Amino acid sequence: MIEGISAVTLGTHEMPRAVRFYCALGFEVLRGNEQSSFTSFRAGMSYLNLIAQPTERRWSWWGRVIFYVADVDALYERALAAGCQPTTAPRDAEWGERFFHLIDPDGHELSFARPLRSSV
Repeated sequence: MIEGISAVTLGTHEMPRAVRFYCALGFEVLRGNEQSSFTSFRAGMSYLNLIAQPTERRWSWWGRVIFYVADVDALYERALAAGCQPTTAPRDAEWGERFFHLIDPDGHELSFARPLRSSV
């Protein structure tokens, strides 16, 4: 039986740029750094990993990683202040989450969300 996701690993062509991007959003570096070929961040009870890839290795849209956060709007403002350009503004979705989307420097789609409280 599947119990959860331990980690998601994303490729990057420029580790220094990618590490700065994720640190600006508030991710905590656990292992590695801007000069490493592999860097691991805490993502709640799980991990987000970055692995350096050669520039000739390309990928296209593959899906998105969804992170639950304490305050969607505060993180959106933090992303804007860090110079990021989210692809959507925060909004309430019909499936019961508030969210916004952001593309990382390597083209990976990220979603930051929080379940909406039931009005019942």
